[in-house]
Amino acid sequence: MGRSRRTIPEELLLLALDPATGTTAQPQSLDLGLAGAQLVELALAGRIAPDGDRIAVVMPRPTGDPTLDSALELLRRRGSPVRAVHWIGGPRLGLRQTYLSHLERCGMVHAVAGQMCGVLPTTRYQATDTAISREIRSRLDSAIRTGVPPDPRTAALAALAHAVGLGKHLYPGNEGRSSRSRLRDLIRHDPMGGLVAHAVMDVQNGVAAQPRRSPATAGQAQPQGARPPARTTARTATEPGRVPMQPRRGAGAMARAVAH
Repeated sequence: MGRSRRTIPEELLLLALDPATGTTAQPQSLDLGLAGAQLVELALAGRIAPDGDRIAVVMPRPTGDPTLDSALELLRRRGSPVRAVHWIGGPRLGLRQTYLSHLERCGMVHAVAGQMCGVLPTTRYQATDTAISREIRSRLDSAIRTGVPPDPRTAALAALAHAVGLGKHLYPGNEGRSSRSRLRDLIRHDPMGGLVAHAVMDVQNGVAAQPRRSPATAGQAQPQGARPPARTTARTATEPGRVPMQPRRGAGAMARAVAH
């Protein structure tokens, strides 16, 4: 994979960077989104493919991108297709920082060291070339404004931006409500992006451990004496027209001190 084109994880992270504060919007859900964006990028590169709600490796040959190839190798070692929701919900320690450091090495952002309350060290990231971020944003704006089906890469980026809750960051206030709605609707234009985006929202809403019931089994009667499965309302938050719930994290001031 050539490096002349930015990957979807890189573009998602650049979208999330706040130019005023140097911090990333929706940091907890963004971590999930980056893991999902890797899956979409690997799919576009022909390395993996959806298998129902699972992800299957179809070509284990490396892409040339070290971070993507690490994810590809982990998927290959599974030996069998893995549910997208389980993959995205797995531990991804340091993934956001890995991509921030990569963007810094590429000269797209620069790190600014500081302190919080004069004690806690912080690191903020400022875009060095705002034209790149404007170009990414303009692709989303164009798809929202024109209604023309976007290319798969832009459609997947829009789906992930919605899934991690960037809609209010990109299109704030009441005036941005219709744009946020259309951003959500772009999820339908890329099957892989839609699968991954719904998996990201499922993880946020705490339904990662519940396999989806197929239509063939959904209407089967329960064995006599068996307790019916507990009903959950969390899944409804991932339906079209609803904004994904954000996970509850007791991060506190210490976690917020690191702005990546």
